[in-house]
Amino acid sequence: MAMHHIQQMAADILGRIEEGTTLTEALADAQRQQAGLSAAERGALQDLSYGSLRHLGVLRHCLRQLVPNPLPEPRVERLLLVALYQLQHTRAAPYAVVNEAVTQAGQLARGKFKGLVNGVLRNFQRRRDEVLAAAAADEAAWSNHPDWWVARLKAAYPGEWRDVVDASNVHPPLTLRVNRRRGSVADYLARLEAAGMAASALGGDAVRVAKPVAVRELPGFADGDVSVQDEGAQRAAHWLDLAPGLRVLDACAAPGGKTGHMLELADLEVVALDIDAARLARVGDNLERLGLNASLRQADAARPQDWWDGKPFDRILADVPCSASGVVRRHPDIKWLRRPGDFAALGRQQAAMADALWPLLASGGKMLYATCSIFPEENRQQLESFLARHPDAACLKQEQLLPCERHDGFYYALLAKS
Repeated sequence: MAMHHIQQMAADILGRIEEGTTLTEALADAQRQQAGLSAAERGALQDLSYGSLRHLGVLRHCLRQLVPNPLPEPRVERLLLVALYQLQHTRAAPYAVVNEAVTQAGQLARGKFKGLVNGVLRNFQRRRDEVLAAAAADEAAWSNHPDWWVARLKAAYPGEWRDVVDASNVHPPLTLRVNRRRGSVADYLARLEAAGMAASALGGDAVRVAKPVAVRELPGFADGDVSVQDEGAQRAAHWLDLAPGLRVLDACAAPGGKTGHMLELADLEVVALDIDAARLARVGDNLERLGLNASLRQADAARPQDWWDGKPFDRILADVPCSASGVVRRHPDIKWLRRPGDFAALGRQQAAMADALWPLLASGGKMLYATCSIFPEENRQQLESFLARHPDAACLKQEQLLPCERHDGFYYALLAKS
């Protein structure tokens, strides 16, 4: 398939994001509609889609310098954003990027924007340093995040907000979790070295691969020897203080990374819940690959009356729905899909779920409240409100992880029931 078709597919995906569709869903739909894409073409489409969203603030600023007013044809506007991303961040030959974008423009709006696309992209090439310097001087552009998001970061982390923004705009590391039932971290590092893959231990069960590869290339992945999981996400299972024989509830378990990790650490009776059948099936697939078992139930964790058998749990992992603001570098659409008003609704949902799960915890048991958010209203403020509502709850420890080179952003609060 010609480059200009891939450019337009990526531009169409940007349009889907503007309509409220997630990048994961939009990309999957595009690949289903073009089932004949080669592996290289799928990779190119993914790079253009993820990259354009990751750098959208700068790309929009550059485009507005070159074309002051939004174009009447949105598809051409999005095509230009994708082409500008290619010119700034890929190794594609600049002449090819321009020529292919002009070819695609000829198929849109009866071709009346061909000359404009050609002129804009060639003008960018001539004025590249000037245009990028202006974008770098504009906070709304270089942050590549919505203004309201940056304002919230400044309020919450006045000393760290720039580091959070920078960490959220880069490619995420490939971090693995070694299945300790199948071998040690040292053993797996040796296997990676033998396969020509440089890697290092991060502590616990975590290994970072220096150069990301497809999972099918990882030694023993298909056999369950290792899983892909961020180092920050791996803390959850260790925080729960697991021991053989405990009855554990994993609420909102999909896609099953934390479920699998818990079962790798100890022989447990695990009930894994998720409200979405398709996502719950992924939990089953992951456990099957790992050779582990849990009781899978499609249910709403906030409505125990629909599924709970009345037998208390010794441990509960309350991985509640959240803004996912801590994993933006893995899902760059999140920062453009979220709205300031989302947090009130999310907060009510988080509180309702935590309140619904607390009575299911045995006396002396522990519940881990967890999010992949970096905003206090979903984390510390939720904890304070929860403790005020539940006198029999005590917080043993809490931690806010901010996105950095090693890991994504997460929040954990371990609660004990007296």
